[in-house]
Amino acid sequence: MNKPVMLWTGRTLTGLFTLFLLGASITPKLLGMPVAEETLAQLGWPAGYAFMIGVIELTCLVLYLAPPARLLGAVLMTGLLGGAMATQIRAESPLFSHILFSGYLGLFMWGGLWLRDPRLRAVFPFASNPPDRPAPLGSASLHPAGQ
Repeated sequence: MNKPVMLWTGRTLTGLFTLFLLGASITPKLLGMPVAEETLAQLGWPAGYAFMIGVIELTCLVLYLAPPARLLGAVLMTGLLGGAMATQIRAESPLFSHILFSGYLGLFMWGGLWLRDPRLRAVFPFASNPPDRPAPLGSASLHPAGQ
Protein backbone atom coordinates (compact mmCIF):
# COMPACT_ATOMS: atom_id res chain seq x y z
CA MET A 1 0.00 0.00 0.00
CA ASN A 2 1.47 3.39 -0.89
CA LYS A 3 2.08 5.98 1.81
CA PRO A 4 -0.68 8.51 0.96
CA VAL A 5 -3.29 5.73 0.89
CA MET A 6 -2.01 4.38 4.24
CA LEU A 7 -2.08 7.87 5.74
CA TRP A 8 -5.64 8.59 4.62
CA THR A 9 -6.86 5.14 5.61
CA GLY A 10 -5.32 5.69 9.05
CA ARG A 11 -6.94 9.11 9.33
CA THR A 12 -10.29 7.60 8.35
CA LEU A 13 -10.03 4.84 10.96
CA THR A 14 -8.99 7.41 13.57
CA GLY A 15 -11.88 9.67 12.60
CA LEU A 16 -14.42 6.84 12.81
CA PHE A 17 -13.04 5.76 16.18
CA THR A 18 -13.16 9.35 17.46
CA LEU A 19 -16.69 10.04 16.22
CA PHE A 20 -18.00 6.79 17.67
CA LEU A 21 -16.39 7.35 21.05
CA LEU A 22 -17.57 10.96 21.25
CA GLY A 23 -21.11 10.20 20.12
CA ALA A 24 -21.82 6.89 21.80
CA SER A 25 -19.78 7.04 24.99
CA ILE A 26 -18.23 10.34 26.03
CA THR A 27 -21.04 12.80 25.27
CA PRO A 28 -23.82 10.88 27.08
CA LYS A 29 -21.62 10.55 30.16
CA LEU A 30 -20.48 14.18 30.24
CA LEU A 31 -23.99 15.53 29.63
CA GLY A 32 -25.44 13.33 32.37
CA MET A 33 -27.86 11.60 30.02
CA PRO A 34 -29.95 8.96 31.76
CA VAL A 35 -28.84 6.27 29.29
CA ALA A 36 -25.26 6.54 30.57
CA GLU A 37 -26.17 6.03 34.23
CA GLU A 38 -28.70 3.30 33.37
CA THR A 39 -26.17 1.38 31.27
CA LEU A 40 -23.52 1.57 33.98
CA ALA A 41 -26.08 0.50 36.60
CA GLN A 42 -26.96 -2.56 34.50
CA LEU A 43 -23.25 -3.43 34.47
CA GLY A 44 -23.02 -3.19 38.26
CA TRP A 45 -21.52 0.28 38.61
CA PRO A 46 -22.82 2.42 41.50
CA ALA A 47 -24.59 5.68 40.61
CA GLY A 48 -22.42 8.73 40.03
CA TYR A 49 -19.50 7.23 38.11
CA ALA A 50 -20.61 8.12 34.57
CA PHE A 51 -19.26 11.67 34.56
CA MET A 52 -15.80 10.68 35.85
CA ILE A 53 -15.53 7.82 33.35
CA GLY A 54 -16.50 10.28 30.60
CA VAL A 55 -13.76 12.69 31.71
CA ILE A 56 -11.20 9.85 31.67
CA GLU A 57 -12.35 8.74 28.20
CA LEU A 58 -12.15 12.30 26.88
CA THR A 59 -8.67 12.78 28.35
CA CYS A 60 -7.41 9.57 26.74
CA LEU A 61 -8.99 10.56 23.41
CA VAL A 62 -7.44 14.04 23.45
CA LEU A 63 -4.03 12.53 24.19
CA TYR A 64 -4.54 10.01 21.36
CA LEU A 65 -5.39 12.79 18.91
CA ALA A 66 -2.50 15.08 19.94
CA PRO A 67 0.51 14.16 17.76
CA PRO A 68 3.16 14.47 20.51
CA ALA A 69 1.13 12.33 22.93
CA ARG A 70 -0.65 9.93 20.59
CA LEU A 71 1.23 6.83 21.71
CA LEU A 72 0.58 7.62 25.39
CA GLY A 73 -3.08 8.25 24.55
CA ALA A 74 -3.33 4.93 22.70
CA VAL A 75 -1.78 3.02 25.62
CA LEU A 76 -4.07 4.71 28.16
CA MET A 77 -7.11 4.15 25.93
CA THR A 78 -6.14 0.49 25.64
CA GLY A 79 -6.19 0.25 29.43
CA LEU A 80 -9.59 1.91 29.50
CA LEU A 81 -10.94 -0.47 26.85
CA GLY A 82 -9.53 -3.38 28.83
CA GLY A 83 -11.42 -2.18 31.90
CA ALA A 84 -14.61 -1.98 29.83
CA MET A 85 -14.00 -5.53 28.64
CA ALA A 86 -13.46 -6.73 32.21
CA THR A 87 -16.72 -5.07 33.24
CA GLN A 88 -18.57 -6.88 30.45
CA ILE A 89 -16.99 -10.20 31.46
CA ARG A 90 -18.01 -9.68 35.10
CA ALA A 91 -21.56 -8.87 33.99
CA GLU A 92 -21.61 -12.11 31.97
CA SER A 93 -22.46 -10.25 28.75
CA PRO A 94 -22.49 -11.95 25.34
CA LEU A 95 -19.00 -12.57 23.97
CA PHE A 96 -18.97 -11.26 20.40
CA SER A 97 -21.39 -8.34 20.75
CA HIS A 98 -20.41 -6.97 24.17
CA ILE A 99 -17.24 -8.45 25.67
CA LEU A 100 -15.15 -8.25 22.49
CA PHE A 101 -16.56 -4.87 21.41
CA SER A 102 -13.77 -3.05 23.28
CA GLY A 103 -11.29 -5.18 21.36
CA TYR A 104 -12.90 -4.15 18.07
CA LEU A 105 -12.58 -0.50 19.08
CA GLY A 106 -8.96 -1.08 20.07
CA LEU A 107 -8.21 -2.57 16.65
CA PHE A 108 -9.68 0.51 14.97
CA MET A 109 -7.68 2.79 17.26
CA TRP A 110 -4.34 1.00 16.91
CA GLY A 111 -4.91 0.32 13.19
CA GLY A 112 -5.46 4.01 12.55
CA LEU A 113 -2.35 4.92 14.51
CA TRP A 114 -0.24 2.21 12.85
CA LEU A 115 -1.25 3.42 9.39
CA ARG A 116 -0.56 7.07 10.27
CA ASP A 117 2.75 6.67 12.09
CA PRO A 118 5.79 5.23 10.28
CA ARG A 119 7.68 4.94 13.59
CA LEU A 120 5.02 2.58 14.91
CA ARG A 121 5.17 0.55 11.69
CA ALA A 122 8.94 0.25 12.15
CA VAL A 123 8.44 -1.19 15.64
CA PHE A 124 5.56 -3.48 14.60
CA PRO A 125 6.09 -4.47 10.96
CA PHE A 126 3.71 -6.90 9.30
CA ALA A 127 6.17 -7.93 6.60
CA SER A 128 8.69 -10.50 7.80
CA ASN A 129 11.61 -8.85 6.04
CA PRO A 130 10.84 -5.41 4.58
CA PRO A 131 13.39 -4.47 1.92
CA ASP A 132 14.61 -1.42 3.84
CA ARG A 133 15.28 -3.32 7.08
CA PRO A 134 17.97 -5.90 7.72
CA ALA A 135 17.04 -9.40 8.82
CA PRO A 136 16.71 -9.77 12.61
CA LEU A 137 19.82 -10.77 14.50
CA GLY A 138 20.20 -14.54 14.65
CA SER A 139 17.67 -15.22 11.90
CA ALA A 140 20.28 -17.04 9.80
CA SER A 141 20.83 -19.58 12.56
CA LEU A 142 17.08 -20.18 12.84
CA HIS A 143 16.66 -20.80 9.10
CA PRO A 144 19.81 -22.34 7.64
CA ALA A 145 20.24 -21.95 3.91
CA GLY A 146 18.56 -24.63 1.85
CA GLN A 147 15.94 -25.59 4.45
